[in-house]
Amino acid sequence: MKYQKFFIPSGEAGVRLEVVAAKPQHDGPYPTIIFNHGSTGRGQSKALYSRTICPAVIGNYFVERGWMALFPQRRGRGKSEGIYGEGLAPDGSGYSCNVDIAIAGFERAVEDVDSVVRYLREQPDVDQDQLAIGGVSRGGILAIAYAGMRPNTFRGAVNFNGGWLGRGCPSHETVNPLIFERGAPSGISTLWLHGSHDQYYRIGHCRGNFERFLSAGGQGKFVTAPMGHALMFKPALWRDHLDQYLSDITMSPNS
Repeated sequence: MKYQKFFIPSGEAGVRLEVVAAKPQHDGPYPTIIFNHGSTGRGQSKALYSRTICPAVIGNYFVERGWMALFPQRRGRGKSEGIYGEGLAPDGSGYSCNVDIAIAGFERAVEDVDSVVRYLREQPDVDQDQLAIGGVSRGGILAIAYAGMRPNTFRGAVNFNGGWLGRGCPSHETVNPLIFERGAPSGISTLWLHGSHDQYYRIGHCRGNFERFLSAGGQGKFVTAPMGHALMFKPALWRDHLDQYLSDITMSPNS
């Protein structure tokens, strides 16, 4: 497997986004997934902002199945340029529980995914008919919502332990279902993988998000595993579910 790091333009003038790509050894074009990172915990440690997130467990999984995995770093994260502005409180205390600030932070993340999709559309080694989106934590809810906000873009969307605000904010009961609901118009089947002991999002809350998504017209499967927020790092708990899902979305002519 080859890892390549490069920069692409963002929608903000003069600001570039860092992207890490995990590629199969054979020549493309490859089915491709955009995999989105999460938050930085409470948002209080600026040292965490500069860490490039490209989990090998995800890169290895997709490359072994012939997929290319892209790990974009949103503005102000990793080595991406610009300011990290995904819902931080004005007083520097970390992520804000204010609904409007949180939603504005989500919208900023959407702009960065738009930049990645624009880039992908121009790449000859990307199979344009086999695009998927995924992510973990904030990246998981971003993946589901984005697929519905930009229908006819992806064949699949995969959510690991997704949510925008954790249960430390009472407003997470408002913000998370509101954002997940935006994914309903995607018209594609989605896969939700949640740890039953997640320390940020109670499993009942996650099921409620899924039900809200379904009631708005979304489609998908909800899987629970005996794990916490680090479920992504235990592929034995989700590999078979994701294998089946990829098989379904690859073979289905209506996806």
